[in-house]
Amino acid sequence: MKPEQLYQNLKELAEKLGITVSEQNLRSAGIKVKSGLCKIKGKHLFVMDKKLPVHKKNKILASCLSKMPHEDIYVVPAVREILTHNP
Repeated sequence: MKPEQLYQNLKELAEKLGITVSEQNLRSAGIKVKSGLCKIKGKHLFVMDKKLPVHKKNKILASCLSKMPHEDIYVVPAVREILTHNP
């Protein structure tokens, strides 16, 4: 699976889990900020640095999603493989 396609599948899984993925330019924040999951007004939001290469986005998002309860959701086999090998 191409990295861009994998990233799209990971974002779709996040949406199914109730997590909104938002890509932002974190370098313009003026302070050192990293991509990650946060909870705002009871809703989960994953803020992704849009300047990162897609393979790093995949690793960061997969690491977050691997900790979420996704066993009851259909996940493409290639994505499930990455989630099980990305603690």
